[in-house]
Amino acid sequence: MKEGDIAQVAEIDREAFSSEWMSRSYASYKRDLDNPLASYIAACMKKGFISKLNQDDAQQLPWFKRLFDFNPPQNEERDTTECIIGFAGFWLMLKEAHIISIAVRSDYRRIGVGEGLLISTIELATHLNATAVILEVRASNEIAQALYKKYGFQLVGRRHNYYLDNGEDALLMKIDNITSAPFQACFQQLKNLHVRKHSIVPRQLLRPRVN
Repeated sequence: MKEGDIAQVAEIDREAFSSEWMSRSYASYKRDLDNPLASYIAACMKKGFISKLNQDDAQQLPWFKRLFDFNPPQNEERDTTECIIGFAGFWLMLKEAHIISIAVRSDYRRIGVGEGLLISTIELATHLNATAVILEVRASNEIAQALYKKYGFQLVGRRHNYYLDNGEDALLMKIDNITSAPFQACFQQLKNLHVRKHSIVPRQLLRPRVN
């Protein structure tokens, strides 16, 4: 994620977490980007790309290249025609990556972006020498919980009345030993399956964007 992405990331934040979102200023996002303990990943797509996909054959989405390339050249400038379609962020504390958000624009759900962001988050945490990943998830969000369990997260606690909008509990889920050989073998297999499944998208999942 780059400074120029902040406005679009804030839009996704408001859309995905409307019931719990509190206004974050440009300066607060900028501070996070400048903080060596915070890491943000953005999934990007050329603006208007979806609306151009009107062929009989399935098409390969370019966001995979950007998403899984989390260490681009430092002098690379993001194309101003790119649309941020999702983002994830985490804080690294004592070799533990604490995921603070994973969010995807509503028009780009169900094509694997959220799972791709989770994959990239785990990869980046490993690259930064983290040994564990932890997150909170709403107790009622069974879809997200199933995804996290798929990647090895286990329930380790419960935060009562965690969410301010309705007092819902948060489940605390965690992966330990993300650098271990058994975890990495399983993780790479899941990543490869995800890429094969979602890099080619059926036409019925493609929807034109309305600007």
